[in-house]
Amino acid sequence: MALLTVAILTLQELARAAKSAEKLLDSLNRELPTTLQDLRLTGKEIAVLTDEVSGSLQSARSVVQQVDQSLLEAKAQAHRAQVSTRSLLAGATAAFKVLTGQPRRRRSRPPTRRPTISPPLAQANSQANSQVTSQANSQTNSHNQPASAPPQAAKKEPQLPN
Repeated sequence: MALLTVAILTLQELARAAKSAEKLLDSLNRELPTTLQDLRLTGKEIAVLTDEVSGSLQSARSVVQQVDQSLLEAKAQAHRAQVSTRSLLAGATAAFKVLTGQPRRRRSRPPTRRPTISPPLAQANSQANSQVTSQANSQTNSHNQPASAPPQAAKKEPQLPN
């Protein structure tokens, strides 16, 4: 008998669970299609908004590029205006000086720097220059003098002291 009592109680619980499941399935059947429809509409709206945002970003990027190009052009025009103004000022200054008879000032250049020659190299250069000069003088003198005249001694350049 205990077994029959337990079986009846179990079947009653199963019947209650089945009724609850049936109520749940009925509410799902009523609510689920509208919820799915709302989800589909929301997905479509998100897609439309994404497209609009993408279009807005593209147009904003285009505006930024146009502003950047305009700034570059304005900078170039300002530079050209500055150069023109300087040229005009220089021309006006020159014309004023010519009209008033003021003498022109020349800019002085800084002296050019030549590398210093170390003393042993300077002495070697000096000796080489004197030898070349003496050979050139002796050749010139031997060609220009008559055959009977004795050749003149070549002038030696003074050497730098060690």
